[in-house]
Amino acid sequence: MKVRLLVVSHRPPSWVAEGATEYERRLPREWKFELVELKPGARTAGQPAAKVQADEAVRLRAALPKGACLVALDERGEGWSTAQLAERLRRWQQQGRDLAFVVGGADGLDPELVRSADQRWSLSALTLPHGLVRVVVVEQLYRAASLLAGHPYHRP
Repeated sequence: MKVRLLVVSHRPPSWVAEGATEYERRLPREWKFELVELKPGARTAGQPAAKVQADEAVRLRAALPKGACLVALDERGEGWSTAQLAERLRRWQQQGRDLAFVVGGADGLDPELVRSADQRWSLSALTLPHGLVRVVVVEQLYRAASLLAGHPYHRP
């Protein structure tokens, strides 16, 4: 199974890169994790947010692995516990599906891209900075993998 995290973001601060890399190196090798950073759309005066979102969606779709299960990170999505994430990962792995977790830019994800997603995942009702989202997603993937492996890292 390949697991890809696509993020629309400017270059993150060093603490974000270091945090995400720390958990990325702990992920199961068989997941073939890949972080894909996409440059945000141009935000010029008078440019509607919907246009920026649509432009970013074109590039996100181009970066999606063919046939991958698309999980849109969306504040209106469903909140999952770590155990629920682990169960989803187990099912996707059994199905032989590659995964693509997608984080939108400053204006969020294009509504059509969100509608076409297989799953919508909300990390929190809070508004979180993109860098923190990146670290939390990779950490939660690691925590879920640890749970699946019976590792004591996860203590409910």
